[in-house]
Amino acid sequence: MATDQMARAGGKQMERRRRGAIVTGIGTAARLGLAVVWAWAGLAKISDPEAAAQAVRAYRLLPEALVKPFGYGLPFLELALALLLLVGLGTRVAAALSGLLLLVYIGSIASVWARGISIDCGCFGGGGAVSASHTAYLQEIFRDIGFLLLAGWLVRWPRTWASLDGLLATD
Repeated sequence: MATDQMARAGGKQMERRRRGAIVTGIGTAARLGLAVVWAWAGLAKISDPEAAAQAVRAYRLLPEALVKPFGYGLPFLELALALLLLVGLGTRVAAALSGLLLLVYIGSIASVWARGISIDCGCFGGGGAVSASHTAYLQEIFRDIGFLLLAGWLVRWPRTWASLDGLLATD
């Protein structure tokens, strides 16, 4: 009787470890995937800050006085998020900030779509006015929702492999 209970307890413990490994693996993929997205977006914009400012201007959401600070600053924010996620430092905070930024991006894209403005989102460089046939708002929104789900996963389950958070943890 006691042997059966011990075997069941051992089996449950192994199942919890297996589930934990799956969650950690998914989290690691989500963390590294978001890091690549932010690095790609930031690097594409940082080399041409004027184009990044033009992309911000095209949304017609900010007063002109804020266009350049936002356009010039966004690549640095994206690269900072990429670095934090890449090394796994402050993963939950970086994921939460990623989620907030993605919500802003989704809302901005939805806004220009609803107002009938035809632009390239400028998400990975470029941006600005384009013909209506060259817009891809729905795909961009779905893409960003996918990234938002990755960020949400990391907010809920921030423990990942090969992270500074894991090295610094004291549990």
